[in-house]
This record gives sequence, C-alpha cells and structure tokens, in this order.
Amino acid sequence: MPTKRDAFDAVVIGAGIGGLTAARTLIDNGRRVTVLESRNEVGGRLRSADVAGGALDFGATWFWPGEPRVAALVKEFDLRTHQQHLAGDAMYHEPGGSKRIDGNPLDVPSNRFADGAQSLARAIANRLPTGTVSFDDPVTAIEQRDQSLHVHHTTGTTTAADVVLAVPPALAVSRIAINPPLPARINGLARVTPVWMGNMTKVVAVYDEPFWREEGLSGSAISHYGPMRELHDMSGESGQPAAIFGFASPAAGAPTPTADDIRIQLAQLFGPNSPRPIEVIITDWRHEPDTSPSGVEQLNAYQTYGHEDYQVPALDGRLHWASTETSTINPGHIEGAIVAGMRAADSILAGTGKTTTPIAHTGKGTR
Repeated sequence: MPTKRDAFDAVVIGAGIGGLTAARTLIDNGRRVTVLESRNEVGGRLRSADVAGGALDFGATWFWPGEPRVAALVKEFDLRTHQQHLAGDAMYHEPGGSKRIDGNPLDVPSNRFADGAQSLARAIANRLPTGTVSFDDPVTAIEQRDQSLHVHHTTGTTTAADVVLAVPPALAVSRIAINPPLPARINGLARVTPVWMGNMTKVVAVYDEPFWREEGLSGSAISHYGPMRELHDMSGESGQPAAIFGFASPAAGAPTPTADDIRIQLAQLFGPNSPRPIEVIITDWRHEPDTSPSGVEQLNAYQTYGHEDYQVPALDGRLHWASTETSTINPGHIEGAIVAGMRAADSILAGTGKTTTPIAHTGKGTR
C-alpha cells in the first residue's frame, strides 16, 4: 500500500552527472524534483573505488583544459585534482614482445580527480535535498496523459509535467516502454546512437609501486595485439595508489578478458621480470544492464552524438534528453553530460506554456 504521496514538477531518470545537473538546476529554481536511479549509488559511468592513498576509476577518468563547467564544479566543491602523469617513454606492444618509444605520443595534458571521478557526482548529490534520489528504482514505462507524464518504476508511479531522460538514448528506448511511441525519426536515431564506454572493457592493474616511473616510462602503451589496446598511468600524483589502466574492445560476442590474460600482456609489455600486479580489476561495460542495451557493440554511428533532434524535447515538449551522447559540446565527456543536463533543465524552466501541476508519487519513500 502506498505510504507516501508527493508532488513533483519533474522526474529525472538516471543519477549520473547529466541527471544530477538537471535536478540541481531545477531545484535551485524552485522546482520539485525526484531522481529515479536503477543502481544503488550515484554517478552512472563515473564509478570509483576508494583505496589507500586515493581512488581508482572504472569508468570516466579525465577532464581536460577548456572544459569550464567541470572546472567550475571542481572549484565550487573544492575537489582534489591533479594532472595526468605524462613524463617518460611509451611502450609499443606487438606479437611476441614490445619495444620502447621515445617520448609519450599517447597522452595529452588532462586532469584527474584525486578521489575518483565519482567524487564529483557525490558532491552534487550531497547538495540535493535529502531523499531526492530514489535508488534501486528502475523505470519501466512512461505514459503521456493529457498535460502530464506518468512514470512507472519499481516502487510505484510518479506523475509530473516533465521527464528528463538522463540515460543513453539507446538504453532508454530499449528498456523503457514509451506511450505514445516516439516519432519514428527520433526512435530510430536513439536506437543507433552509440553508448559512450558501452562497448569498452576497462582494466585497472594495481601495483605496490609505480615501477615504470622509476624506469623512465610514462605507463602509456599502444597494442595491436591485445587484449588491452591502449594503456595509461592511473597512479595518484605521488605515485600512490600505483596503477595502470587500459581499454580493451572485445569483438561482439567475445568473452571478457581474464585477469590471467591481462597479466600475460603486462609481462610482454614491461618484461618477464617486471613486478606482477597485486590485483587486476576488470569492468566490462557491455554487460552493465543499467548502461548498455543488448548489442551495444554494434552501435558505431558516432556522428549521431549531439544530433539536432536531441536538442528538442519529445512528447509535446515534455520528454527531455540529458545524457552526454546528446550534448553538442564535448559529447562523451563529463563536460558533455553537464551541458546536456543544463540544457534539459533550461528547456523545462522556459516551458511556460505547459501545465506544471504535478499529481502523485506512490510507493516506498526515497533514500
């Protein structure tokens, strides 16, 4: 039985950076908002783990110069950051061995969150009113009725004038039943838009010490052999925690690489006498159902990022896109997610011609 009835002006689906940005902007402008999140934490593809000396990132890692919105949030929340380690030579991996490359042609100046990229999401979420985010609460359907949208989710049904889709478009249209159906043009666009990180497997190899730095290496490597095709230093600014991360891009249907596969490649890259990682952590985003739809590896139409149709709300101006894939600026970056979330919120705030009287939220309380 319902134990609580709340009125909302907007429902945000997804507590990644785009959704949290949209929610915060709307709340700061006096709107009542709930955020429905299918996971048990905020951040989405900003996923980090606290370890001794800092944090490790299993999703987004970097932000770059020239991204003012991320920089502003870092300053506002006084988040600890440091520059990506660049010094030293890179390695080139080929069948049977590897060779050293003078300099580091792979990395460019960028910044890292000392406490992990997820620290940004947590900082934003902590500024929202208590109970704004409802965890473990996936959305199954959205129905348009008269002047409102009814959002069906695990803990009940929430009705509001506007809904923000802060999940990858391909995931949204494959997982959420939308009635009336989206126009064929936008539905087709969403189904072919790649999920950023969706076809990637991210590997983090943790060491006692960043031995590569002592050998004049940057920790960066390129491989046409695999399973990791591109590697970078993930150590903290002082070298702790000591880690290297890499991207593997398995073919559609191919198995996730194993820790043994990774250790073999690292030994080929850095030599059989190089230290073995004390831990190998593998995150295959293809198999993350809250990020990637089935067949995500087959989505490669990257020209759809920031498409003009994502800039226009659907369902009579009530359904707004707010994932990084929909941004016209830095799509795929954290900056892009912030831009998309702000655009969705601004569109709602400007929608003076719509009825904004919300109805009800039924189900368990949020946490």
